[in-house]
Amino acid sequence: MTHPLLDRRQFVKFGTFTGAGALLLGCRPTAPCPPPPPATPRKVLTLTKDWQQALTPQEIVDLAKAGNRRFVRDERQDRDYLHDRAATAAGQHPAAIILSCIDSRVPAEIILDAGIGDMFNARIAGNFVDRDLAGSMEFACQIAGAKVVLVMGHTSCGAIKGAIDGAKLGNLTALLEKLTPAVRAVKDVAGPRTSKNAAFVDAVAAENVRLTLLEIRRISPVLAGLEREKKIILVGAMYQVESGDMQFLD
Repeated sequence: MTHPLLDRRQFVKFGTFTGAGALLLGCRPTAPCPPPPPATPRKVLTLTKDWQQALTPQEIVDLAKAGNRRFVRDERQDRDYLHDRAATAAGQHPAAIILSCIDSRVPAEIILDAGIGDMFNARIAGNFVDRDLAGSMEFACQIAGAKVVLVMGHTSCGAIKGAIDGAKLGNLTALLEKLTPAVRAVKDVAGPRTSKNAAFVDAVAAENVRLTLLEIRRISPVLAGLEREKKIILVGAMYQVESGDMQFLD
């Protein structure tokens, strides 16, 4: 008996369509289709201690660049986070520590196409360094074996805009004062020295990355020594929130 909402002509047409569809799928209309082939196994990319120790600092930087290219092209690795969680439960062997801004548009692990256990991620508005953050970096590199310290600023940074305009708000006031050396250092950008000048904002953000790298070396003899011994690399980058591209600084 046909469905009450289908007359005979519709039923014949519907039956013909489903039969043709079944033939296109390679099975008979009256026989069940075979089960689909098993899915391709996910790639397992969890960092191990042996892998961490084998990588050079420059190779780690190159892996970060490659990960960002995958992110920009929407070609991210198919990661098994449950596996990563289990594999890192007893210990971690990250390759790098990233100092980045708290901006919600700049999640380091995502834009570098990294997995659980691949990197330490220290975040503070304006991605500047103090002695507490330097201590975290010392742990990451000297104790846990990370070989890259990456300071990552970004375009259209709200903290940088606040520092430029002299914003005042509770504890934020003192935080933004840490960024004013970068504001004073930028001299050669045309236009007003306000947060409405996007070129000035981004130039200050890039200068803040450079000054932060210098400050890390100044306040952390541990990291400066590891760098002199070529055991680690300190490097800076600017993330473009519009394109997703991360540009490494000279």
